[in-house]
Amino acid sequence: MTASGRPPNQLLRTLDAADFKLLEPHLATVELIREMSLGVDGVRPKQVYFPLGGAVSMTVNLADGQTIEVATLGRDGVVGSAAALAGCTALADAVVLFPGTAVSLDCIAFRDIADRRPNFRRLMVRHEQALLAHAQQSVLCNTLHPVEARVARWLLRARDLCDSGTVPLTQELLAQMIGVRRNAISLVAHSLQRAGIIRYSRGHIEITDSHALEATCCACYGAVKNVYARLLVSAP
Repeated sequence: MTASGRPPNQLLRTLDAADFKLLEPHLATVELIREMSLGVDGVRPKQVYFPLGGAVSMTVNLADGQTIEVATLGRDGVVGSAAALAGCTALADAVVLFPGTAVSLDCIAFRDIADRRPNFRRLMVRHEQALLAHAQQSVLCNTLHPVEARVARWLLRARDLCDSGTVPLTQELLAQMIGVRRNAISLVAHSLQRAGIIRYSRGHIEITDSHALEATCCACYGAVKNVYARLLVSAP
């Protein structure tokens, strides 16, 4: 809990006092273990998760068997809210990427509170708008921008969610996240390390020059960050 008595999730901290008071008795703390599934494409979720730390990868599976990430969620988001509100199945897989903790509640309780509290529902809808914009920006970035810019964008997002310049990540996983071959990641990682921007050791990538990494990045990182700020941080 934070000093304000609320878990350190941006959405929970944005809620007004009356809405949070109604929600709080239903919240249970959950440990997020790496590769833990929080949602499966085509399956109706039973729980909604508000991450407090770590990161959750939202991925879609292509017809050729390839998996690609469309968004990375952390303490600025919620997992499973759209399906819970609509009473339908999930449209993507949600898998824990970096370990941490979350608070969860039953989808029925979540939907009941949303039906009773318009401001709560409105905030959840705003989140889904931000998540959709995030996914659209990721698709655009992975289609149009060079691998080096995409790697920089993804590492900066991971840094923000982890509150750390060191990201527990393999080159294989990073390649999967942005939809490229591993050898493309190896070339970019070597180039960035030689420039003194990152330091790579097996299973970890350390950002040693954030300013240079931001200069390497495309505009997509800032665009997604601005959308979250506009729709969520400044939400009434």
